[in-house]
Amino acid sequence: MRISFPGLVDLQVNGFAGIDFNTPGRPPEQLATAFAAMRTRGVTRCLPTLITSSFERFAACARALAACNDPAIAGLHMEGPYLSPIDGARGAHPLAHVIPPSLDDFLRRQDAAGGRIVLVTLAPEVPGALALIEALAARGIRVAVGHTLAGREQIRDAVSAGATLSTHLGNGCPAQLPRHPNVIWEQLAEDGLSASLIVDGHHLPPSVVKSMIRAKGLARSILVTDAVAAACAPPGRYQLSDMEVVLDVTGRVSAAHANHLAGSSLALDTAVANTARFCGLALEEVLPLATTNPARLIGIAPAGQVTAEWNPESCHLTLLHVTGD
Repeated sequence: MRISFPGLVDLQVNGFAGIDFNTPGRPPEQLATAFAAMRTRGVTRCLPTLITSSFERFAACARALAACNDPAIAGLHMEGPYLSPIDGARGAHPLAHVIPPSLDDFLRRQDAAGGRIVLVTLAPEVPGALALIEALAARGIRVAVGHTLAGREQIRDAVSAGATLSTHLGNGCPAQLPRHPNVIWEQLAEDGLSASLIVDGHHLPPSVVKSMIRAKGLARSILVTDAVAAACAPPGRYQLSDMEVVLDVTGRVSAAHANHLAGSSLALDTAVANTARFCGLALEEVLPLATTNPARLIGIAPAGQVTAEWNPESCHLTLLHVTGD
């Protein structure tokens, strides 16, 4: 069945096609290669994502992305450094560079990024977080809850202050949590938060994806990749900031000297097909999760058009042609 739909929108991508956005000194042509590869997978707008690092490293990477001027860049996603310092919740983010949130620190990062930061992921329980959420929301910058062990009231306070998204819900938290209450249930129950999900079969089992989308509803569910340089690249070793990661033959990406996940090798068109298969949904029900839902969250419209072949029996999506504008 031949179909057409708007270009895909990825709110969280750390790198692609062998190129790490978190490594300083990437020339514009290397970055353009990554965005061109993303377009072949249907993504016409994205938020390159910079993870927790030193200010100097962040600034160098942000300046390179700001200078790239590729039309795919809809802004930058700053994931950290205002995260939980607790092991498990912190994920692969380096403890040495996790710092308390402050407007002064954010503004110097925004200045380095040329004003391009449009989404910030932080832990709302960290002292100073609520004041920063209010300040960012007043400036039109979206705030997401992530890498957190926040309790019910802290999550509610974050939403009241202006947070609107849960970053990769079900990940960025300890492997073992109380049955209830816990940070996952509380975010699922909070109607003021949309939820982004990494649907690669490694970050979340199919039954969890199905349950989370049912709980949030299609209108508040968003697909992201959290892709690193290993996406659309052969198995091997890659960089994510100053950390070495390994892509195995199953598509799983982990820290080189540990077993924990460190981003993904997922492409967003694959996430769409996986979601349809995992949840038993029609393609037209899933596509907004990767097009209009993420675009609406950051106040843009999807761009371009994708023509594809869709096999509803196998849930296989084959892209035929992508236009960027």
